[in-house]
Amino acid sequence: MGRPYWRLWSAHTISNLGDGISSIAYPWLASAVTRSPILIALIAVLSRLPWLIFTLVAGALTDRFDRKKIIVAMDLFRGVLTLAVALAVWHQQNSLPDLNQVATSTQLQTNVALYVIIALTALLFGFAEVLRDNSAQTLLPSVVDDDNLQKANGRLWSSEYLMNSLIGPPLGSFIIGVAVFLPFFFDAATFFFSAGLIATLTLKVSAKPSEKTTTSMRDEIKEGFNWLWSHKLFRPMAITLGALNFVNGISTSTFILFSQEILKTSVFVFAILGTAGAIGGTIGGILGPKLVEKVGSGRALLLTFIVGPIANLLIGFTSTWQVVWLLTAFWIFFSVVWNVVTVSLRQSVVPANLLGRVNSVYRFFGWGSIPIGSFVGGLIVSLSSHFLGRESSLRIPYFVAAILSTFIFIFAAPRLTTAKIEETRLEAAKKA
Repeated sequence: MGRPYWRLWSAHTISNLGDGISSIAYPWLASAVTRSPILIALIAVLSRLPWLIFTLVAGALTDRFDRKKIIVAMDLFRGVLTLAVALAVWHQQNSLPDLNQVATSTQLQTNVALYVIIALTALLFGFAEVLRDNSAQTLLPSVVDDDNLQKANGRLWSSEYLMNSLIGPPLGSFIIGVAVFLPFFFDAATFFFSAGLIATLTLKVSAKPSEKTTTSMRDEIKEGFNWLWSHKLFRPMAITLGALNFVNGISTSTFILFSQEILKTSVFVFAILGTAGAIGGTIGGILGPKLVEKVGSGRALLLTFIVGPIANLLIGFTSTWQVVWLLTAFWIFFSVVWNVVTVSLRQSVVPANLLGRVNSVYRFFGWGSIPIGSFVGGLIVSLSSHFLGRESSLRIPYFVAAILSTFIFIFAAPRLTTAKIEETRLEAAKKA
């Protein structure tokens, strides 16, 4: 892979260690600030809203400016933002309830000041994440050769899930047990460290645009949109991802409440529950490319569509966190398999001068649906709790997700086949 790739991998790994720690700290802090399902879901909506309203602009910016500098700037911005949250939580720490007793505080009065800070941070963090992640995906072809893209992506995702879900959450539960504000200081430090590594990265191909553009940003966005929408494979692929993430938003928007009140998790058990993503994601990153090679790209994607509805249905019925852990691990494994196929395909097929914009359009469809799904999930819980009670209302999103996932399978199975994927690769190779 070369030294530049491993420097990029190290920055990615350190940053995701911080993300893993904050994946415990932020939900648990939010649940200590408010017990309202709709307010909890609103934070998820705000964190993902930029994927709906900013993604297309971010793609144009990615193709206009130096991608490496964008990544560094966004990491520094996120570091400063997280540092501000750490100081706010430190200042308000005495007004928060005991974190291990918070699940029984269903009538907890909302801490308005901290809630506003968390909500605003989620929104600003989302804007930075959109621009940073889009730049990072388009940067990888400047670091490794096309033949190594699947392997490079697999290793990045393995380290992401290892840090984000296996090492980070238990460490986060330990740190937040020491002091509620400490995880946020740690997370801020990882962003600054990552920015330093990326800033010193040497690329085999320049991350700057090849020439100054004379067209308007609107025309550039339109060019990327038209390229993807007219593509016979990427259009249904983007629609499918959007549907999957919409369903995922419904089922996960109030997951912290489901975990505390139905699964009866403590801070530490919630962290252990988070390790399911690490196990599934790490194995998926390592074995995913081999699975794709053995069964074909289309059949590998088909397995993703099958696992989704089954996992949601079973989670909706269970009250045991160990069962949720196992099902989550399977689901994340196949989610990584999806990424191994689809991201590597875009990186190798889409023209380099369009990659940033096409990625952004793809993510507009694929990720822009998450805030909508999160809002729907919170609304389902809030409305149904008036008729069915708290426990039943927290289970319903999983049953809704299972039904919708079945329709996704019916739509996607005949459109995303191995034959169509290989045909796309062949056509791109002829044009190269």
